[in-house]
Amino acid sequence: MTFSVAFSNGTNSFNEGFYLTAFRTLANKNYLILALAIIYIVTLLGNLVLLTVVLMNSSLQNPKYLAVCNLAIVDISMNSVIIPQMVPVFVFNQNYVSFGACFSQMFFMHFFGDMESFALALLAYDRLIAICWPLRYSTINTNLRMLLIIVGIWSLVVLLEIFPVSLAARLPYCGSREVNSCCCEHSPVYRLACTDISYNRQLATAKTLTVLLGPLSFIIFTYVIIVVAVTRIASISQRRKAFHTCFTHLLLVLLYYMPVIVAYVLGNLRLVPNVDLLTSILTISVTIPPMLNPIIYSLKTDELRDKIFKLLRKPKVAQQIIKNEANG
Repeated sequence: MTFSVAFSNGTNSFNEGFYLTAFRTLANKNYLILALAIIYIVTLLGNLVLLTVVLMNSSLQNPKYLAVCNLAIVDISMNSVIIPQMVPVFVFNQNYVSFGACFSQMFFMHFFGDMESFALALLAYDRLIAICWPLRYSTINTNLRMLLIIVGIWSLVVLLEIFPVSLAARLPYCGSREVNSCCCEHSPVYRLACTDISYNRQLATAKTLTVLLGPLSFIIFTYVIIVVAVTRIASISQRRKAFHTCFTHLLLVLLYYMPVIVAYVLGNLRLVPNVDLLTSILTISVTIPPMLNPIIYSLKTDELRDKIFKLLRKPKVAQQIIKNEANG
C-alpha cells in the first residue's frame, strides 16, 4: 500500500527514513530473536495445516470454519508483518527503514492487530447463532452471509487505520529519526514529529479503545446471552456440550486480551523500568497468540482434530501400502 505524503515544510525528504533502535541495552537479544523465529515457524505451520484441512474437507466448509480460516489468515499476516523484518534489523544491524516502508509496515501491523479483535468477535457471533438458534443456524448464518461480514470487517478496519497512519505520514520529521521500538509502531514514530501532536495522540487513543473495547464488549454481550440460553436447556449433557463449544473460543479471547492488558498496565505504571525489556515483553505478547490460536482450536475442536490426525496419518498409511505391495 502506498501513502500520499504531503509535508508542511521543506525540512523533510521522502528519501529520509527512520532507524529502529530497540534492544540496544538488552543483553540476550539473540535469544529473543531465536524465540521469535520459532514462534513464526510454528505460527506458519499451525495455521497452514488448519487452512489445508478446511480446504480439503467439504464438511468443514461452513460459516463456522470460514470464521476460523479468517482468524488463521490474520494470525499468519500479523506475525509475517512483525517478525521477518526484525532479523536484518537486530541480527545484521541493518536498522534503517525507508520512509515509505516504515509507514507501510505501520499500517499493516496495526491493521492485522485490529483484525485480531474483530476476528474473535466474529467467532463469538457464530457461537451465538449456533447455540441460541440451532434449528435456524443454516438459514441465518450462510456461507455467503459470513463472507459478506468478513469483507465488511476488513473494509471497516482499513478505514479505521488509513486515516491515523496517513496523518502521521504528513507530519514534519525534522529532528531525531530514531524510533525506540522494534518496528514502525504508530506512537513511537509520530512522537518524533517537530510539531503539535496532540490531535494524533487523541486520535490514536480513540482508535485503540474502539478496536479493543468494541469487539470485547460485543464478545461479553454475546456470552451473557449464551449463558442465559444454556441455563434454560433442561439436559445436563446439552449444557455441557454447549459450554465445551464455547470454552475454546473463550481461551482464544483470554489469550489475546490478557497479554494486551498486562502489557498496558506494565507500560503505564512503569513497572518495567528498562524500555528494551518492556519492548521485548510487548513483542512476545503480540506474537504468541497467533502461534497458539490454531493449536488450541485444533486440540479443543473434536471434528477438526480428527481431520488433522487423518491428514497426518495419510502419508504413513500410503508408505505402509507401498511397503506391503513390495513385499508381496
